[in-house]
Amino acid sequence: MLAAAVTEGWSDLFVAVAGASAALAGLVFVAVSINVERILGYPGLPERGLVTVLLLIGVLIVALIALVPDQSRTALGAELLGVSLALVAAVATLTLVPHERSHRGSALLVALAGSVPLAAGAVVVLAGGSLGVLLGAIVVTLLGAVLNAWVLLVEILR
Repeated sequence: MLAAAVTEGWSDLFVAVAGASAALAGLVFVAVSINVERILGYPGLPERGLVTVLLLIGVLIVALIALVPDQSRTALGAELLGVSLALVAAVATLTLVPHERSHRGSALLVALAGSVPLAAGAVVVLAGGSLGVLLGAIVVTLLGAVLNAWVLLVEILR
């Protein structure tokens, strides 16, 4: 079965997700640059900023892969799984750098909760399941990125 049949009816959603995640990543870059001195003053917070951007870029890449025409479900699922596993590895590695004790657990939870669902969604697609699971994973990843952005922009000012 070609991906066109698998993703039929979903292309508008993936276009919207790609645009929204790219815009959010750009806004995070701007916001971090405004608070860069404060962010650099907290152990682990620069890495949390990078995790935030990676989560958003991960969603962007997932959406772009889903928009590629004429690929099989197996190719689609494999590409999604490869990207999502690389994302999980990157955010886990970045989150395990030294943090202030009070932030280490929450940073790891947000990083993994924001990236692991994409890998699970990719497995579901690869196994022949619904793209709805992938949509749920995208939503969770976006929520994780927004939560991290909140910490970077608001919580450090308290």
